[in-house]
Amino acid sequence: MHDLSFFRNNLDSVAQRLATRGFSLDVAQFRELDARRRAAVTEAEQLKAQRNAESAEIAKLRKQNLDTAERQQHMRAVGERISALDENVKALDDSFRDLLAGIPNIPHESVPVGRSEADNVEVRRWGQPRQFDFEPKAHWDLGPELKILDLERAAKITGARFAVYWGMGAKLERALMSFMLDVHTREHGYTEVFPPCMINSASLFGTGQLPKFKADLFKVEDHDLWLSPTAEVPVTNLFRDETLDAELLPISLCAYTPCFRSEAGSYGRDVRGIIRVHQFHKVEMVKFALAEHSYNELEKMTANAEDILKRLGLPFRTVVLSTGDTGAAAAKTYDVEVWLPGQNGYKEISSCSNCEAYQARRASIRAKSGKGKAEYVHTLNGSGLPIGRTWVAIIENYQQADGSVIVPEVLRPYLGVDRIQAESQKFH
Repeated sequence: MHDLSFFRNNLDSVAQRLATRGFSLDVAQFRELDARRRAAVTEAEQLKAQRNAESAEIAKLRKQNLDTAERQQHMRAVGERISALDENVKALDDSFRDLLAGIPNIPHESVPVGRSEADNVEVRRWGQPRQFDFEPKAHWDLGPELKILDLERAAKITGARFAVYWGMGAKLERALMSFMLDVHTREHGYTEVFPPCMINSASLFGTGQLPKFKADLFKVEDHDLWLSPTAEVPVTNLFRDETLDAELLPISLCAYTPCFRSEAGSYGRDVRGIIRVHQFHKVEMVKFALAEHSYNELEKMTANAEDILKRLGLPFRTVVLSTGDTGAAAAKTYDVEVWLPGQNGYKEISSCSNCEAYQARRASIRAKSGKGKAEYVHTLNGSGLPIGRTWVAIIENYQQADGSVIVPEVLRPYLGVDRIQAESQKFH
């Protein structure tokens, strides 16, 4: 959501900046609505002033026992006109709210202008992709061979784009969750929270998923409940309709949750394996910051996501998204992309975004210091990390010629082994 007065005072420049992300702002519609609202407000204010003055005059005349019936009748007509104008202003305000709610965030000035992901700009790399002396396999082959990943049974019990993990595969999923939370809470300064995985429509509106991205969500029939697409939604909405103590900012939270997405816009991308599935698990980072500190917090958050990959020894690169590839709620986003040898390329594993006041205005989250004016906070979110994609990266990067997978050293205390080998369950 945007500030109406800012839009009104910077309409042409805002329209030009939004155009860089492929959004065409209907300037004529905005100005027409704005003119109608201003006219209605002006007339209502004038009539209210007239009514106040006339009411005072009528009171004087009545004290003199003079007939005021005609003037009172006229004032009743004025009152009816004022009520009609107030209703009109309310309807126009609702129209403005709907209009502003459908407009994406304005890209930060540091975001490179571009039409698509092809225009994203790489800012750094870490680690070198491993040189194999054998042909590396993709996880959709390795997992079943190790008997730790089962896509066929998942499809039987649920449908396509779901997964069942067996034995060490399931334990690796659990180990990654604990490892990520431990690092973020013990060393990166986050407070852990475990929110509900079902949320209401107000929460989804607050973070910007509704109304525009309804098709990407799973709705619970006959209830105002949705399956959460990411912990960003419930965690950001923890402070919806609240005014925070500015002295406590930044607030840094992290949460592990299941996530559910219909992937309506994926158009067949990454259909094999578990890169893009309907249910996955993720550790999410969320920050609430003052405007003057939010971009410094974005750099910290991105470094926190990168640190998880460094500790796991997984090569990655970090790119800043172009205007045309930046999500609707974000003003600036860094994507961290991990190297997947089985697919011979980098795949996005974390997006870290500064939404500035876009979400806070929709969710009414402010901060106030002392007697100062309450201001909308800046909200930030980032994956720290999605567990399934990290699982894939470990399986593919640490695979051995004999089909086994070396366990990264930092995960060995969680798994109790240093190597994953083919499971020997009789029921496989």
